[in-house]
Amino acid sequence: MRPFGNDITNISNNSGGGNGEDRSNGNGNNPVNRDSGASDSSSNEVALGTEVDPRIPPHIARIGGIVTFSPIAGRGVIRVVQRCEDAKENHMLDLSQCELMQIPDAVYHLMRNTILQTCNLSGNVLKKLTPKFAMKFSAITDLNLSYNQLSKLPDELANLSALTTLNISHNSFITLPQVVFKLQKLATLDAQQNAILEIDTDEAVSSDSLALVDLRNNPLSRNCRRKLQDYKTSFRLEISSDVEDDW
Repeated sequence: MRPFGNDITNISNNSGGGNGEDRSNGNGNNPVNRDSGASDSSSNEVALGTEVDPRIPPHIARIGGIVTFSPIAGRGVIRVVQRCEDAKENHMLDLSQCELMQIPDAVYHLMRNTILQTCNLSGNVLKKLTPKFAMKFSAITDLNLSYNQLSKLPDELANLSALTTLNISHNSFITLPQVVFKLQKLATLDAQQNAILEIDTDEAVSSDSLALVDLRNNPLSRNCRRKLQDYKTSFRLEISSDVEDDW
């Protein structure tokens, strides 16, 4: 699937098939391509569209070049913008299931005067979280990054001094990010269903605030599990038993 605009979404144009046409009107006419003589080679460019959806605020449409979108990608942008507008009222940013490949600059722009309490980015296709996120949303207390494609977290995440709950389950971590133990108020860490093989207990695996670290359903080696079971921590450590794992 191809990202649109400033890599905002990864929404595919299912209604247009493989040639990029928009057949949403059902009669085979393309409402975007008004030039009947346009060549097939340019049909994909036409399908991406050059008209700004009137529901997208002009000052947002100009950010990051998101003025050009296919109808489907345009609806994705509208959804993101609407959820940002909702967050201005309730201080809870919910961008789950938006097929985001990265957090667009437009989101930071919309949220520039809002102090967020929670942020839900679950169910997207994020492969990384940039340091900018921690700088812009430093006051959040709850961060949900589950069901993405993350394999690491930036060290700057330690600046989230108010964060108490972090969910990184169902991602692609092969090691537990050490930055989580630098979060001053983190109480609950959900790291289930990743690809974590080993935990380096020689590193500083300690926290004054952590109450629970959930590592269940990770492919931890038996030796690692035994080591963790004997390891003394200040928090409760949940790991799968040998019987529960079938790796």
